[in-house]
Amino acid sequence: MTLDVSTLNLPIGRATSSFEPVRLDLPTAFADFIGQEYAVGCDSEHRKSHGLYLTPPRVANFMACMIRLHDTFRLLDPAAGAGVLICAVVENLASQPNPPRKIEITAYEIDSSLAMSLRRVIGHLTKWAANKKIQVIATILEQDFILAKASSLTQKNHGQFDAVIANPPYFKVGKEDPRAIAAKAVVHGQPNIYGLFMAVAGSLLKEGGDFVFITPRSFASGPYFKRFREHFFSVVRPVKVHVFGSRRDAFSRDTVLQENVILHGIRHDNWSKKPESYPFIISSSAGTADLEYSTEWKAKLSDAIDSNNLSGAFRLPATQADDAILRRFDGWTGSLHRYGLDISTGPVVPFRATEHLAEKSNCITVPLLWLNHVRIMGVQWPNNGRKPEYINYKSDSRRLLVPNNTYVLLRRFSAKEENRRMTAAPLLAGQLPCEMIGLENHLNYIHRPEGIITEDEAFGLAALYNSSLFDGYFRCINGNTQVSATELRAMPLPPLEAIIKLGQTIRKSGNNLGLIDQLVDKLATATA
Repeated sequence: MTLDVSTLNLPIGRATSSFEPVRLDLPTAFADFIGQEYAVGCDSEHRKSHGLYLTPPRVANFMACMIRLHDTFRLLDPAAGAGVLICAVVENLASQPNPPRKIEITAYEIDSSLAMSLRRVIGHLTKWAANKKIQVIATILEQDFILAKASSLTQKNHGQFDAVIANPPYFKVGKEDPRAIAAKAVVHGQPNIYGLFMAVAGSLLKEGGDFVFITPRSFASGPYFKRFREHFFSVVRPVKVHVFGSRRDAFSRDTVLQENVILHGIRHDNWSKKPESYPFIISSSAGTADLEYSTEWKAKLSDAIDSNNLSGAFRLPATQADDAILRRFDGWTGSLHRYGLDISTGPVVPFRATEHLAEKSNCITVPLLWLNHVRIMGVQWPNNGRKPEYINYKSDSRRLLVPNNTYVLLRRFSAKEENRRMTAAPLLAGQLPCEMIGLENHLNYIHRPEGIITEDEAFGLAALYNSSLFDGYFRCINGNTQVSATELRAMPLPPLEAIIKLGQTIRKSGNNLGLIDQLVDKLATATA
């Protein structure tokens, strides 16, 4: 007996008990159902360890439309899951006026149980494509993609695939992880596995082949991805990036809170010699429901990537207003270093200094500031929180303390849905009654190594970092919740005289955010 899946009433979504008609004759719908069926049976630890976040069909179709027809067609999915992306590509190609007669697919899936589900999906896809007079030849490999293909990173010859599409897993791997060792050409610090997938997959493309990935945005900036960006952008030319306005929506079924982007690139070695010659589109949507109504901004590739520094930040101004912000900053030549300033990370790592932390004050303790003590333009200590607010002042803990001078304190991390990424506050010398203070590791602090920061400088810098203008710039260059000291060092600043004047005005007039934004906009206009 043959079961006609196209007429079954099956549940939509993993966490619903309602039943609605779902047409499963389309391969993407069938793949999505099989994938969700599999995910329901997995515990959360298994899914987390495998980085398993299944691609919604709407997103898969949006990604598949970025892939162009080629004379022959060999498709790679290095993290195939249940195959929804593969199905979306084949469906899209089949809808073209002159579809390919043969499509060769290579799919990697290390999870053997999920690979069984993938075989069911590919079997359904093959029959569906045959009805369209398209021959699908698929090879499913139950191998670790990185270990199997990392050697391609150091090979100069091009790969054999016309397109690669993926929603790779994402989780951090240690330096000693075999995958990090195999892909050491693109590893710096503690890598995220998705960056290794991107780099290796890009190296397997033919010249002119399409690269389409949905990933976290964090690869676009920060020191951990520096070596990756240098390698990746030397062989893959970005064509389009889609930015999601919501961190929750792209993988809402899996309750993933992550800033995701879809990157479409083309294998094009040495494109950076003439970056101004190539168009670049940045599109955006609030989430997945409005993907078909995405807005597009025709940016310049030379503005997004510095061709003389491919390892630098991949800047993504999603609108003309964002582009105007970048141009304002590009006109400034100041920096922390130029003004004799530096930024460091708080030296107190709590779990390594437990014997020095204290709940109450005594004759050998000084204040310990945590992230939650730093508010917009102000330090609130103590706040009677649950964490120790004192650190012992001993000879063996003195190295963890800093002099009670004037600093600008910044939170190193922002909450996922905070309105602004940066939170900064001036801490004035003597504001806390002690000779030394402790700064916890989730704080950055700006200081002058060969002198002191004046109060006007501290107020001016803190106002800049809290402003919507600087927030807009930071969002264009940074795609994660960490406020990196490296990025702050590289951030252009207006003339020091303007910063000092801003600080003087703030100290006299108050420091509410509305006033700060007005004053910083006025400063930016005057120093453009």
